[in-house]
Amino acid sequence: MIIPAATLLAWYREGIFPMGDPDTGDITLHAPDPRAIIDLDCFHIPETLRKTIRSGRFEIRIDTAFKEVISLCARNGDTWIIDVIRDSYIALHRRGHAHSVEAWRDGTLAGGLYGVAIGGAFFGESMFHLDRDASKTALCALVERMRARGMTLLDTQYLTPHLARFGAREIRRLEYEALLRVAVALPVSFFP
Repeated sequence: MIIPAATLLAWYREGIFPMGDPDTGDITLHAPDPRAIIDLDCFHIPETLRKTIRSGRFEIRIDTAFKEVISLCARNGDTWIIDVIRDSYIALHRRGHAHSVEAWRDGTLAGGLYGVAIGGAFFGESMFHLDRDASKTALCALVERMRARGMTLLDTQYLTPHLARFGAREIRRLEYEALLRVAVALPVSFFP
C-alpha cells in the first residue's frame, strides 16, 4: 500500500504532511502551528561549515540516490519513516515531485536530505549523515539551488536546535498559509 501521489501533493498544498507510527503502522497528518521555515534571505552558514564547503570535501548531487537517502534517513532514528511512508515517497520521486540532495565523498554517499517540491516551495522531510558536515553541506546546497531557481519557501515543519543554527524560525499558521499559497503557485521547478 502507498499513499497516492495526488493525495500527498494535495496535502502539501494545504500545509499538511504525513508521518507514520512505527508501533501501529498508522499514518497521522500534521499541520503544526507554529510552523518552522528557513527564510532563504536570512539563511546562516556557520564559519566552520563554510570552510568545509570551500574545501570541496563533498560532491553535491541531486536525485541520484533518492531511495538510498530515504532509507538512510529511516535508519537514522526517524522511526516515523515506516514502509508505507518510504514507498509512497519513492513513488512520488518517480513522478518528479520528491527530491534528494546528496553529499558524496570519494564516491560514497556521506549524507543528504529529501523533501517534496511544488512550485516555489520545498518541504524538507528528513536528513542524515554518515560523515561529519555532510547533511549540513546538503542543506546549504538545497538553499543555493532554491535561490537560483526562484523558489521562496523552505518548510522545515518543526523547529529543532540544529535547524535554528541556520536561521530556521517559527511562524504562525496564517502567515505560513499566505507564504505557502504564493510559493506553490510560482512557475518554477526544483529539478531538472
